[in-house]
Amino acid sequence: MSLIEKTAVELLQMQSRGETTSEAITTAFLNTIQQVDSKIKAFMTVEADKALEQARAVDAKRKSGAPLGAFAGVPIAIKDVLCTKGTRTSCSSKILENFVPPYDATVVTRLREADAVIIGKTNMDEFAMGSSTENSAYFTTRNPWDLDRIPGGSSGGSAACVAACEVPVSLGTDTGGSIRQPAALCGIVGIKPTYGRVSRYGLIAFASSLDQVGPFTHDLMDNALLMEIISGRDPKDSTSIDTPVPKYTQSLNTPIKDLTIGVPKEFFGEGLDSEVEASVKAALKEYEKQGAKLKEVSLPHSKYAVAVYYLVATAEASSNLARFEGMHYGYRTPTKGDLVSTYSKTRGEGFGKEVQRRIMLGTYALSAEARSDYYLKALKVRRLIKNDFDVAFKECDVVIGPTSPCAAFKMGEKTENPLAMYLNDIYTISCNLAGIAGISIPCGFTKNKLPIGLQILAGPFEEEKMFRVARMYEAATDWHLKRAKV
Repeated sequence: MSLIEKTAVELLQMQSRGETTSEAITTAFLNTIQQVDSKIKAFMTVEADKALEQARAVDAKRKSGAPLGAFAGVPIAIKDVLCTKGTRTSCSSKILENFVPPYDATVVTRLREADAVIIGKTNMDEFAMGSSTENSAYFTTRNPWDLDRIPGGSSGGSAACVAACEVPVSLGTDTGGSIRQPAALCGIVGIKPTYGRVSRYGLIAFASSLDQVGPFTHDLMDNALLMEIISGRDPKDSTSIDTPVPKYTQSLNTPIKDLTIGVPKEFFGEGLDSEVEASVKAALKEYEKQGAKLKEVSLPHSKYAVAVYYLVATAEASSNLARFEGMHYGYRTPTKGDLVSTYSKTRGEGFGKEVQRRIMLGTYALSAEARSDYYLKALKVRRLIKNDFDVAFKECDVVIGPTSPCAAFKMGEKTENPLAMYLNDIYTISCNLAGIAGISIPCGFTKNKLPIGLQILAGPFEEEKMFRVARMYEAATDWHLKRAKV
């Protein structure tokens, strides 16, 4: 396995043994980006000089014997929705095309403190709105397993750059499945932590009650390590929770005795691709083989999850995006006019179609005539969805099902049908609405050699248990060792 195909933990060990340096590692990944990113188009920004400067600084610290951070010298890519001091953060939107933040998001600060090497910013659906990364204002990212197919969304750039071995790890954000769905379609690991586990300070908000930051990695050990680094209470984010962060990496390989796995009957119905269903059921059999008990559970309100999500998320988006009006910062229309027409033209020219569609939907849901009939009703059903999970987790340790109803689809296949696109997140959305933890791990390939994802859901702040359950399957299979050949 070449240097670029190794995991972050393997790269840390190689540096500790003196077999390589951060500069050599960073150079290898920068060379790969130069060779393959014109095909993948995962990156919005690559800062080679800054990355090499960080790498050399880590090497100098190591040589001097100074204490090193937990991610010393390992390159990482950051989704372009997270603020990075001195580096453009565009949200893949024209309206923030030249925005350079004067501060770091808390997760970025914690990575810098851990001596990580930040190599660049990744492409995404504009303001994290989409399931295919086709809504970027700049270009579409491609799936490394098949360049004619989408990588998933909205963190498609962050998923694709790991799958293509352009970086060993990356950060994304998950509002309705935007980490787990692209992880599944690109054959890697992606986690949506419990709401409040990871600080959202410096994350440009799409839907504030749903957004969470999480890592993409090749395997669970890397994912657990990154979660240890970025998790925990942040005084700058009042929604972050002051609860201890377990040492996920130390307990990862601890077996779970008498495990009970909940299998929601609603996740195996109409619309689920037969090859995806077969792979997920094979994974469940592997758990049974290892001694776990399978128990059918019901999430009766999950059928309303997509409708509820597109009322709650769009309502919050219409409020969050109101600040982008061309007066304070960002793009402003060159057309001269009065205040109202300047606002209107700026937003019409600066936002893409999908963002405009969601702003209009959310604004209507919050309007005086519709608020009770739609928005408030959606909040009540959101509570029922949460209650379903509360009942399920009294009967089982985790809930397991497919991450996505199908493998990666072809570019352009669903762009003219927003509802079909929205349904691609049907199995991931309820996790965000309930505020619980979820992870997607590789569990097979279709006959067309496209990755399939297995989704594991756990109760609030049960990431440690979720990692251990996921590791039980990973340890028995080799899907996580597969690498796309670009």
